[in-house]
Amino acid sequence: MNIQPSISELPHLVEALPPEDRAVFRRLFHVSTTVGTVHPPQSMDAWITRLFGSVEAVRQQKIIKVTNLVTFEGALFNELRARRPMEAKGAGDLKKTIMENVGDPFCKPLEGTPEDSFGRVKGQHSITASNIAKYDGFHGVVVFNEHDPLSFTREGVADYLETALAWGQQAQDADPRACYFFFMWNCLWKSGASILHGHAQMTMTADMHYAKVEHLRRVALDYRSQYDADYFDDLYRAHAALGLGFQSGSVRYLAHLTPIKEKELLVVSPGWNAALKEAIYNVLSCLTGRLGVQSFNLAVYMPPLATVQEDWEGFPIFVRAVDRGDPNNKTADMGAMELYAASVIAGDPFAVARALREHLGMAG
Repeated sequence: MNIQPSISELPHLVEALPPEDRAVFRRLFHVSTTVGTVHPPQSMDAWITRLFGSVEAVRQQKIIKVTNLVTFEGALFNELRARRPMEAKGAGDLKKTIMENVGDPFCKPLEGTPEDSFGRVKGQHSITASNIAKYDGFHGVVVFNEHDPLSFTREGVADYLETALAWGQQAQDADPRACYFFFMWNCLWKSGASILHGHAQMTMTADMHYAKVEHLRRVALDYRSQYDADYFDDLYRAHAALGLGFQSGSVRYLAHLTPIKEKELLVVSPGWNAALKEAIYNVLSCLTGRLGVQSFNLAVYMPPLATVQEDWEGFPIFVRAVDRGDPNNKTADMGAMELYAASVIAGDPFAVARALREHLGMAG
């Protein structure tokens, strides 16, 4: 019988690694386990059994705590939380809801959206607009030709990324100080999108990159100084040694060990190229097609588009994509723990990694 590895066995899996891989893992991650004990009254037995399978399943709950010692991102894994009750679930057919919104301002972007000072960028599957309520001085929208945000194609995703980057280059021409490009895709309202029509957003900021991107740059530099090693290479190595990372051509995929929330996948690429765009499509199509994700966030971290004084040597294109939960569930997927302590995760990164491998037709 082939027993698949799981996050609950992480301490044992790390111990079984070859010494060099184990050393790299341990300088990147701290792993600990604890057991949560519950003593429910007998009157709860039927309810617990219906939701969790048995009373014994909740009496002793194994929790795995993983902390990235470089970035200090952390995650608490307890698979039992995936079965916890959600009392505030709203009804509704998602596809019907999306199509009932045909006719929103993004359906006619030339009439329903403003343009930037330098005009619009038009792709084969999209067109840009200026965001009406801006995050930053340059804040634009890539409006998809396709209304349904979940009906994206390989060609469409590539076009959205290229159109966004072309917008960024025009923004930089308009203001050379604004050279730090950031791309984000919020799909449906659970992710923070205020309009259902398919769209992504991008910004160009000046003086320094956004705080979380700048933090990652600095800790990667500190890591290189301390260990004479590349942080992103070692991050991949630690994941790959456990079966949580794999490479296809120049692109690396990781099922994140310290995810911000459920099913987070990372893509690491040495440059902005066709392989990167293909990988982003692969990740999103796996999340939505194989893993049943309906609402997601995707973000692209990358070096500035112009030469700057800071050291960006070795900083790759770093993509993060994460599930944001059932759009029809009124309960938020993030609470005070995620905002101020560590992420609480019900899913298993090992299951996510297996799903992506299967989706790409790669052997385990």
